[in-house]
Amino acid sequence: MVFMREDTVGAQRPNLRDEQKRRTRLALLEAARGLFTENGYADVTVDDITRAVGCSRATFYLHFTNKTDILARISAETMQQRAASVYGDLDAVLRDGSRAAFTAWIERALEWFDANRDILPAWDDALSADPEFRSVGRASITALTDAMPDYLSRWPDDRREEARFRIELLVTQLERYFTRSTVQRTIEFAPDRAADVLTDIWYPALQPPGTR
Repeated sequence: MVFMREDTVGAQRPNLRDEQKRRTRLALLEAARGLFTENGYADVTVDDITRAVGCSRATFYLHFTNKTDILARISAETMQQRAASVYGDLDAVLRDGSRAAFTAWIERALEWFDANRDILPAWDDALSADPEFRSVGRASITALTDAMPDYLSRWPDDRREEARFRIELLVTQLERYFTRSTVQRTIEFAPDRAADVLTDIWYPALQPPGTR
């Protein structure tokens, strides 16, 4: 007699149609990421993406609303680690209060940017070229601050927006530093020392009132 695990009782395996839809969606995401990386956001069309996959526009629109949507979904569905989880880790680090732990987090955050460096220029391109994408960009920033509830709770209610603003400034500086130093190579400074300098700037700046 074969006993089924309790958590599999009633579960259904995906049928061939569902599996084909999943593969098509993944193929569209991967093709779009490759095209955005190679050509930028503005110069890529939905037709370019469907042509690369060998499917119709109708198929594309079964999965995504438009070009803005697929770029947003690339970040949500193809990155090995979501940016929000990186800042969730920072929430724990700031609760611990260790400067060394903060430096280690800075190093991990820069590694995350490096792992996703190919898609970063496309995001900048989209934010400049597509007004609709700005709401996506804003939502992504909000998601990062929302990933830090413990940190936010340690700020007085009347300064909670300031706390969010400080996190947003940290996000912005890390992204721009990484882009200019590693992608554009317009900043020349020893990479193994950058985390210490960034810690000097940001560790005290992020301390809630009464803990500085």
